[in-house]
Amino acid sequence: MKNKYLAVFLIFFLWLMLPCQSTAQTWNFIKEKDGVKLYSCREVGKKLQSFRGVAEIKAPAEKVFALIEDINHRDWWDKNAELIRLLKYEKNKQAQYYLVYKMPWPFINRDLCVNATTTIDQASGEYRITAIPLAGSCHENKDWIRIKEYRQAWTVRHVSQYRTQVELEFFVDPEEQLPEWLLNMILIDSPINLIKGLRRQFEKK
Repeated sequence: MKNKYLAVFLIFFLWLMLPCQSTAQTWNFIKEKDGVKLYSCREVGKKLQSFRGVAEIKAPAEKVFALIEDINHRDWWDKNAELIRLLKYEKNKQAQYYLVYKMPWPFINRDLCVNATTTIDQASGEYRITAIPLAGSCHENKDWIRIKEYRQAWTVRHVSQYRTQVELEFFVDPEEQLPEWLLNMILIDSPINLIKGLRRQFEKK
């Protein structure tokens, strides 16, 4: 019985960590750029918003998911991710890593530890990878600012044999007031650039 209550608590906690899961909140369309539709959602009790990028990729869903899930293949990741150190990796289950995000001068670099978990719905064929901060696993660097609020969720859905819908939900609090142009680069451009980088991997093939 104790294990049952623990499992329910963990599921509820992860649900809270996902962006804009409340039915009272809605995603608002912002723009479409390079085939990626971008939406925003107001986070309850926070000044910043979550963002969602949606696009289709000309490739089978299982191959798109395999590329996102493989933490060892990071060529298409954000180029501002200056350092990525893998801490733990279990294929199709979990990945833990330490990341340093390079900021333009004169702003201070950000770092964080990430715990990413994978779920696969065998019935629908939907894949999901959810990343949240991993507490207590990385020493804080006094020269950088540690990001404590961060969520990223990839959802991969089968459309047809060679077409896949990809969604990326993204929220991060940079832990410091930043100018609007820099916030846009971090919050708004990141989902678009990541999906475009992912799509380019398949266009090369």
